[in-house]
Amino acid sequence: MTDSCKVLMIFPLFNAGSFWNYKEACDLAGARYPAAPLGLITVAALLPKNWEIKLINRNTESLTDADFDWADLVMTGGMLPQRNDALHIIEMCRAAGKPVVIGGPDVTSTPAFYSAANFQVLGEAEEIMDNFIRAWRAGASEGVFEAPMGKTDITKSPLPRFDLLKLDQYLHVGIQFSRGCPFSCEFCDIIELYGRVPRTKTNEQVLAELDALYALGYRGHVDFVDDNLIGNKKALRKFLPDLRQWQERRKFPFEFSTEASINLADDAELLRSLSETNFFAVFIGIESPDTDTLVMAQKKQNTRRSLQESVEKIYEAGIFVNAGFIVGFDSEKGSVAAGMIECIEDTAIPVCMVGLLYALPTTQLTRRLLAEGRLFSDDDQPQSGDQCTGGLNFETKRPRRDVLNDYRTVLSTIYDPVTYFGRVRRLGRLLHRKRGHRMIRGDLRSFVRLLFRIRSAGPGSARQFWRTLLDCGLHNPKALPYVVMTSALYLHLGPFARQVIDEIDREIRDVDQGRWQAPLIMQAEPEKVPEPV
Repeated sequence: MTDSCKVLMIFPLFNAGSFWNYKEACDLAGARYPAAPLGLITVAALLPKNWEIKLINRNTESLTDADFDWADLVMTGGMLPQRNDALHIIEMCRAAGKPVVIGGPDVTSTPAFYSAANFQVLGEAEEIMDNFIRAWRAGASEGVFEAPMGKTDITKSPLPRFDLLKLDQYLHVGIQFSRGCPFSCEFCDIIELYGRVPRTKTNEQVLAELDALYALGYRGHVDFVDDNLIGNKKALRKFLPDLRQWQERRKFPFEFSTEASINLADDAELLRSLSETNFFAVFIGIESPDTDTLVMAQKKQNTRRSLQESVEKIYEAGIFVNAGFIVGFDSEKGSVAAGMIECIEDTAIPVCMVGLLYALPTTQLTRRLLAEGRLFSDDDQPQSGDQCTGGLNFETKRPRRDVLNDYRTVLSTIYDPVTYFGRVRRLGRLLHRKRGHRMIRGDLRSFVRLLFRIRSAGPGSARQFWRTLLDCGLHNPKALPYVVMTSALYLHLGPFARQVIDEIDREIRDVDQGRWQAPLIMQAEPEKVPEPV
């Protein structure tokens, strides 16, 4: 092998019917997809400087035969909702005679699905890409390179290759401060992939990433993609003052969002620092308002608190909350729809990702269900990777029909335009933004498009939108840009909720009419008994 190499990086398609797709919101802003592929551009930075790299995001652009003809090597990979297309890419590489490397969280969790790839990179790439590069240069045609889980020193992570991105294709760009989460939620695979000891980059690393984005001319929304930004509060407290100074020197070119646990609300000083640094949104996994369910799922950080008061404290700091909820836990003793709807209404959270429980590979939940003989075989069910349409991959404790009916009841209620925009109005009054939104190129165009398209979100949407806009303008004008943002998301969320309800209704009819058959149950491998010495 020669020292030079042409690497084609391909980011696989996400499942099109996904809560996170936000296609209509992207269209308003003139973007093609919500988020840029941070993982691949980080891997690109680990490759030798003299290797040529071309990035194709299948969610935003076409992959051509000419791209394959150009390449010496293909790199791809991603998450569970990308599995179908990642496998298709491997097939295309095989047909074109191009060696392919697969990496990312899904192959790390389920390497057997990707056995057709020439090379597998399992775990975090920083420690093991050098091993792959040496093997490739030595002429290897296949191999598996595995990093120890949750041990990578991310202070050695390189500056991502933001220059490979077509920045105008995305609603936001991601950066990362930390990996890992200190909690142990039974259904979550983050702690299995990245560990329970959050590891952080240095302040200088993260600011260098922001410098790179700024130098490329990017302005606007930057998402900290951390699994739990406040997982290491000590490191975060040291970082935020430097981040605030960076923002002040450049007149606040970026607005930040992230993901955190609900105990963020307990730390008024940290909330104030996030607000001063220009964080405007946080995703929080609430999952369920039921204490027994939270305890069984090992999400105790959500108990012993008023969720309404916690969310209002975050609103008071000028940061709005998006939340995740799950239906289908074993601990549900009866209908959970009313309690979940009440919780969502009381907390005035407009954007709620309500999904059906899904046992992800490698999680504690999957291991328990497998041991109990209740987990469905992956080979015997369609793979969407989306909790809204592909959840409940196990035998439920409650009748499956009851779980599905609760789920459709929650969706049909919270995404009715009257209730959705009612929550947006309350958010508009509760959100105490101290800093106004900085207008960037395209904001005005997006707003005009929204005015014309809001009717398409469903009957009554336009009337509720105008009522919400007027209410916010009169009572809290500084919150108006964020009320417009959450209103724009209804262009996706309203029709998407109705689409999911239609699918759930079909499944309920199949159950009622005896057409639904449970997939095959996975069999746990018997424990190996050590042979006598």
